[in-house]
Amino acid sequence: MKQLFILFVSIVLGANSCSVTNGQGKVTLMTCDFPATSIKEVEATTAGGSLTLSGDVGSKAMVEVNVSRYNWSEEKIRQVLDENYTVDVKVENGKLYAIAKQKKNISNSNSQELSISFKISVPKQINSNLQTSGGSIRISNISGSQNFKTSGGSLMVENVSGNTVGVTSGGSITVTGSTDNIDLKTSGGSITAKDCNGKINLITSGGSLNLNNLSGNIKATTSGGSVIVNNINGTLITGTSGGSMRLNGISGNVDAQTSGGNIDVIIKSAGDFVKLSNSGNITLRLPAGKGYNLKVKGNNKIETSGLKNFRGNMDTNSMDGVLGNGGPEINVKSSQRVRLIFE
Repeated sequence: MKQLFILFVSIVLGANSCSVTNGQGKVTLMTCDFPATSIKEVEATTAGGSLTLSGDVGSKAMVEVNVSRYNWSEEKIRQVLDENYTVDVKVENGKLYAIAKQKKNISNSNSQELSISFKISVPKQINSNLQTSGGSIRISNISGSQNFKTSGGSLMVENVSGNTVGVTSGGSITVTGSTDNIDLKTSGGSITAKDCNGKINLITSGGSLNLNNLSGNIKATTSGGSVIVNNINGTLITGTSGGSMRLNGISGNVDAQTSGGNIDVIIKSAGDFVKLSNSGNITLRLPAGKGYNLKVKGNNKIETSGLKNFRGNMDTNSMDGVLGNGGPEINVKSSQRVRLIFE
């Protein structure tokens, strides 16, 4: 029987083996294994499918290649794969390559497009460069330098350390249990970050932000969604152009701005500064019995509770002075009402 797919498999160090599995609407094109000690870097590229990279395997690294198209037969999938795609899986000079690409003469019609996905298991200490034109990317249990990009799928990062840089043009982002340098961006999805530590940069052009149990230097911004934060230790810089903010359990510094919603902030332990600005109402809760330098403006009204030992100028719309012996800079500005609560 004629083999209806093109496949290149090569290895520089050690032996490898590949097997083939079939199924309706989905074909496991091959599963290959390589000696784990031979691999220091991964480069994976596919047109339309997902990429999964996980670390901490045993003596063998593995690559599983899946090809799918909804409601197509195995024969049809293999025929279109043979006519329009090449798949290359190999190891050279310590780098594992997993590449799926269209041939130059493929039609522009999406009637012949397939989803080609890679599931890759490698040693925990690894560098990677991953790219897909439309599927999701998931990386986990990896340490090193990771760069990944998708044109429309989600990003999922779990237990990753080192330098982590990821971009999606329209999907959501979830990052958990990760450390060191984290830089993740999406053009339109929400971002969820939990149990992370380090220098963290999170940007979305249109989704919400949900941050829990983060420490370090954190910058998280959105152009149109809400911001919900719980338990931050360090410095938080955040902003939204159109949503509300709820920041709870801040230990350290915070700079928060919104152009279209209310801001509610609970400071657990102030660092050097608290800076809040918006066109809606602001409610700020600070620990009582501490010293602060206060500069507060509320165009509608300023309300205070628990204010003691204040020295300075205060009227209905502004206050500028020192609480106790002074301390962190508290700068609050609202076009509406400000509530300042010491408890």
